[in-house]
Amino acid sequence: MTIRRLLLMTAALLGSLLIATPAQAACAQLSFCSCTVTATGISFGNYIPVDSTSNDSSGTVRVRCTLLLALAGSFTIDLSTGSSATYAQRTLRNGASVINYNLYLDPGRSQIFGNGTGGSSRITYNFAALLGVDQSFTVYGRIPARQNVPAGNYTDSIIVTVTY
Repeated sequence: MTIRRLLLMTAALLGSLLIATPAQAACAQLSFCSCTVTATGISFGNYIPVDSTSNDSSGTVRVRCTLLLALAGSFTIDLSTGSSATYAQRTLRNGASVINYNLYLDPGRSQIFGNGTGGSSRITYNFAALLGVDQSFTVYGRIPARQNVPAGNYTDSIIVTVTY
């Protein structure tokens, strides 16, 4: 089992969420395998505190393994809590100011994307492949409506952990 981590930097300019650059990984149990993990950004657009609708957006986490010489395998994808230290509600911060947000596995935003603890769920992907795996997973984000916060740059750091 190998664990690979990709730091996701989340930043909000009144609600924009950005996700960082790729990280390289290698398959420990298979000597003929190399993997990469990448993520695309989530942009919430402008956050308007008096708006009655939540700001929703999405991004992706992509896992690619090449020259995989196995008939079957699996990996898990976990997301950290970020600066909030809880999956119940993640937070984007600008000094003492905080915007609540969260990341989800489903478009209905009912399953919090985490590591399987604290009310969160993780991705477990089983595959059957001879030459490789190239799989993207959507991450759904939401900033709930009507949070009274001042304008500014709000940031959080999320770590994606892929375990092979």
